[in-house]
Amino acid sequence: MERHQVAVYLAAMAVGALLGWAAPAAGPGLGHAINPVLAALLFVTFLQVPAADLLRAARGGRFLAAALTVNFLVVPPVVAAVFGFLPDDQAVRLGVLLVLLCPCVDYVIVFSGLAGAAAHRLLAVTPVLLVVQMLLLPLFLYAFLGSGLSDVVHAGPFLRAFLFLIVVPLALAWALQAWAGHRDAGRRVSDTVTGAMVPLMAATLLTVVASQVPEVGGHFADVGAVVPVYVAFLVVMSFAGRAVARLFRLDVPASRAIVFTGATRNSLVVLPLALALPDDLAVAAVVVVTQTLVEVLGMVAYVRVVPAMLPAAP
Repeated sequence: MERHQVAVYLAAMAVGALLGWAAPAAGPGLGHAINPVLAALLFVTFLQVPAADLLRAARGGRFLAAALTVNFLVVPPVVAAVFGFLPDDQAVRLGVLLVLLCPCVDYVIVFSGLAGAAAHRLLAVTPVLLVVQMLLLPLFLYAFLGSGLSDVVHAGPFLRAFLFLIVVPLALAWALQAWAGHRDAGRRVSDTVTGAMVPLMAATLLTVVASQVPEVGGHFADVGAVVPVYVAFLVVMSFAGRAVARLFRLDVPASRAIVFTGATRNSLVVLPLALALPDDLAVAAVVVVTQTLVEVLGMVAYVRVVPAMLPAAP
């Protein structure tokens, strides 16, 4: 499965789409499973980040500065540029903002590694990116949507997502790391859990797609309107990420990682926020899932395009 991760993920999405189409009644039940599988996935992701590496990443360095710059200084203006092309529908716009303003923290590691990027450095800054995006997302949403945002978006889902998807998995990962550092049994458990990364990612993609496909049927117009925006974002951010990497004078593997983190968005982690919105904004979740479908295909292209844009030194 490690050797064929991309094929596994594409197959999981295809099975999820088929399941959602064939058994739409299962959608609500699968929707309740999204948070647990996401929490498990992030736990395994964090387990691969030693606490010492996280502390070193948080203290600074050009790579962290470049990652923060591309995600939180470059991406918002790019989103603002495409914002005017979106339908004049609050739910659609909110869904696009939720997904495009947050950097990815899971499968970006896989795809960047396949492209010869410094995936280990990207992995080390993952918890930092998660915390910063959760802190800045309410401010970004307010800047785009104005004071009316408070009528539809409440702090509760954000706080629960932060606790359940970040604090708890990170604390459990550090606890297991400490156990593995002192006991053979802990090391065996850690190795076993780490080996579950690919199946967990596949399970997450299958669950998300299967739970939301039944909702897509009634929103084809909305889905069709956002797909070009997502494609344009991927194209623009490939060049923007390369420019940021050059600005910070990073080496080729680190530069490729910056391109990936700038382009890959956090659709899986923000989905619970979209699902917590009122019923009249339910299409926001469909818009978020659509971004996942477009992006995974885009990442398959990125694996070939990014090394060509940033070739290794002879």
